[in-house]
Amino acid sequence: MRTVILCGGESPERDVSLASGWSVARALLERGHEVVLVDPAAAVPLLAGPLQPGDGVAGVAVGKEPPSLSHRRQLRWRMYAALTGGPVLELLRGAELVFLALHGGWGEDGHVQALLEMAGVRFTGAGSAACAAAWHKGRAQAVLGAAGVPVAERVLWRPGAGEVPQDVKRLLAAGPVVAKPVADGSSVSVHRVESLAQLAQVAAEAGSAEGELLVEPFLSGREFTVAVVGDQVLPVVEIELTTPVFDYQAKYQPGAVSEVCPAQIPAGFASRLQELALRAHHALGFGRDVYSRTDFRCDASGEPMCLEVNALPGLTATSLLPQAATGADWTYPDLIQRIVDLATR
Repeated sequence: MRTVILCGGESPERDVSLASGWSVARALLERGHEVVLVDPAAAVPLLAGPLQPGDGVAGVAVGKEPPSLSHRRQLRWRMYAALTGGPVLELLRGAELVFLALHGGWGEDGHVQALLEMAGVRFTGAGSAACAAAWHKGRAQAVLGAAGVPVAERVLWRPGAGEVPQDVKRLLAAGPVVAKPVADGSSVSVHRVESLAQLAQVAAEAGSAEGELLVEPFLSGREFTVAVVGDQVLPVVEIELTTPVFDYQAKYQPGAVSEVCPAQIPAGFASRLQELALRAHHALGFGRDVYSRTDFRCDASGEPMCLEVNALPGLTATSLLPQAATGADWTYPDLIQRIVDLATR
């Protein structure tokens, strides 16, 4: 197939997305597809291509810190212009499939999906409505809770809009909390907070960013993730942490954490996590022709709580979805081909 891969973009996950895009390109070439790699937010969007099977593809490393987004407005302007007219849009319309390797921001919150839907372009992954439903963690957790998926208590807070809400103070008085952007991915800007003074520091950082913070109790138990690809639930992955939270640095630096798949847990507990992941997948509007990854963390008593559902999870060599695929005896190219097949069947 003639396939265009969209990667990069304007979010804090830009570097992760570029790494995913090159990894996907290598797998598609191995499976016999023609590939063009495009970063719609770049000054020169065409990164590579057309590439033919047999062409070499270099890898891209993910840095220890997310990239500075001081020029995010410019990146967004470029991205909107590229996707709504000119040679990039012509390239997308001429492709048989657009593979979305974008993560975070407009690439995962439904913006890009809506533009592609309006342009009549076929793409991988969930549509704009499901992406938007999953992207805002506060609203997504409300939907999941109503669907019977266990979620922790949470408070939304927009720093700079007044003093710390009483509900936030109450959660903090009961023990450590986690404060994170209500709409972001790759564990960017996730903090374990133990005092009001520390919370003030986190709020000051968030004051220069966009949107709200989500504050929820710190869950001290084990952490797991479960992927759904089409109508198949993959084996449970356990994330064995050496840090309090699974942050950006731990997630993308090889050896920073131990990730075990299949997780060494009782079969009944694994089945429960898989059932909850499938329920979360459907509750947010993900159909049988897309994929997702649902993250869980257990409380002190071992009860799992759903943290979030990822509409476009990472596809780098160290990402969790490829590790789950390996646990199902799929190779990386197998996983990418299955994602392609879901979008084209």
